[in-house]
Amino acid sequence: MLLLLNACGGGGSTDFPPVVTAFKVQTLQYSRPALIYIGGNDLRTSMTVESGGVCTNPSFSSSSTTSLLVLTCTVAQVGEMPLTVKDANGKVLYQTSVTVPKPQVTLVTSSGSLTMELDPASAPITVSNFLGYVNSGYYASTLFHRVIAGFVAQGGGYTTGLVKKAGQLAPITLESNKGLSNLRGTVAMARTSDANSATSEFFVNLVANTFLDYQSAASPGYAVFGTVTQGMDVIDAIAALPTGTQNGVANVPLTDVTITSASQVK
Repeated sequence: MLLLLNACGGGGSTDFPPVVTAFKVQTLQYSRPALIYIGGNDLRTSMTVESGGVCTNPSFSSSSTTSLLVLTCTVAQVGEMPLTVKDANGKVLYQTSVTVPKPQVTLVTSSGSLTMELDPASAPITVSNFLGYVNSGYYASTLFHRVIAGFVAQGGGYTTGLVKKAGQLAPITLESNKGLSNLRGTVAMARTSDANSATSEFFVNLVANTFLDYQSAASPGYAVFGTVTQGMDVIDAIAALPTGTQNGVANVPLTDVTITSASQVK
């Protein structure tokens, strides 16, 4: 994909063609704005940057100067991101490549912290949905409200007293047939009997629950979209808590397990 970048400060001088001498990626997270610094001389001309479709909706900050352009764009893919800066005539001024890491989310709970690594290449709709809730702060004060030892720990939709939290987004399309399996430590979306009904609730598999995988259109399973990379011991400790029935709902921890914060850390 070609990113058309109209630099600030006018058209520049033909006697002094643009020269790029430095290139620094300040922030780089999937689904979030990247911040890229392009340093050099006479950078007031129109230039293009090719990113292979990884970096979308580019714009220069108003703080850009003829010696330092400040570019923002939205990171739409993970993996290698090639970056080629060209002048208005297509001459290559600078080439580099950086790696966009898989997104990671840290949940801080009343029982400890855990980190999940997400897989947008396999489940892009599900990951974008989950990150939307994370980055809006929705998960703060929600509970792990359904915990079944030897099965799953589920959370992300209820607050203290088993009150359903308002503000859920529209349900998403099920992405269960993507080659990811409900193995121990994986994270999947909870849903109703309607395949395309997942919103904010998710669960961590405590064991290999492969029977939850996609079997057929009639038995579509549950969409895995990530893996717990740190803090599985926290999930195991949550799974060991005594549970009971509250407001007619079974398997509710007798002591609240609260998600105090959720943040995208990569």
